[in-house]
Amino acid sequence: MLLGIDFDGTVVEHEFPDIGPEAPGAFEWLRQIQAAGGKLILWTMRSGETLDEAAQFCTERGIKFFGINTNPTQRRWTLSPKAYCELYIDDAAFGCPLVENKRMGGRPYVDWSIVGPEVLRRVELKQASRRAA
Repeated sequence: MLLGIDFDGTVVEHEFPDIGPEAPGAFEWLRQIQAAGGKLILWTMRSGETLDEAAQFCTERGIKFFGINTNPTQRRWTLSPKAYCELYIDDAAFGCPLVENKRMGGRPYVDWSIVGPEVLRRVELKQASRRAA
């Protein structure tokens, strides 16, 4: 399963251009999702040096991205710059469960205690259906 993962407000708290504190549970769930067969694509507005820093930050926490702001397999069938994913995890997505940030002026971030188990379940179901086919 191809998963587009936002950075700021999703795996870390909002502190752009700096990297905020890790969103609780984000990297633990992403490692589990990846181990279950999920292909992670870093899908973020960051570019240049701040994008490199975000990718390195994730790599240091055990995340190996299938793509960064691109899906490397889609050039065979489209020239669209939008990375095709089967699921996008983003704090700005309608309906995404969020944690209110209690720090003064803090913006909410993804609630991985809800998102992580559900995404892992979907990846495992997809993998099981592929094995059965």
